This record gives sequence, C-alpha cells and structure tokens, in this order.
Amino acid sequence: MGVRNLVAQIPACFAEQMGTEPTDAAGTAVVDAALRPMRDTLEADGYGLEWSLEAAHQIGIRVFAASDACEDCLVPPEIMRAIIAKALSETPYTVGSITLPPKS
Repeated sequence: MGVRNLVAQIPACFAEQMGTEPTDAAGTAVVDAALRPMRDTLEADGYGLEWSLEAAHQIGIRVFAASDACEDCLVPPEIMRAIIAKALSETPYTVGSITLPPKS
C-alpha cells in the first residue's frame, strides 16, 4: 500500500476506533449519556432538551418549555452554553447553536 493510500485510510480508521459519530448508535449513546444529567434537571423544572448534529462534532441544543415550566428556573443562554460545553467535554463534541424558549 502506498503512502497516499495509507494517509487516505487514517481518518476512516480513526472514526471507526472512536465509534462516536452521532449518526450511529454509539455516537448517539455518547451524546445522550453526556446530556442526561442536564436533561433530567431541565425536566424537573418543566423543560425538555433535544439535540441534533449541526456539523462534524458540533451539537445543536434546543430547550423547549412544557405548560408547567418554571420560567425563573431557566438560566441565560451564556450559562446554558457553559453547562452544555462542560457536559460534552469528555466527548469529541462541542456546542453549536442553543435555542431556548422565549421569555413571556
């Protein structure tokens, strides 16, 4: 195998070893596990959390309110970003966009 072919194989091999592309079950499990404590906290205050892949290794976050949500319990966007970034710090993912419900 030539050097060019070997270099072309490195990213694929690395991705296979990581097993953390969110489009596969292992990647989804990694992100879900990292965000579980935040999701549980938000649910206790009447909010839900969804995530999606925005770009390679970048996760978009959407927080939505249930009818019984505690508006005073939701932190400002910059604090939410810091909390999510810390939750994802042990994964290969970073925070992309964050969408919070509007204040009433």
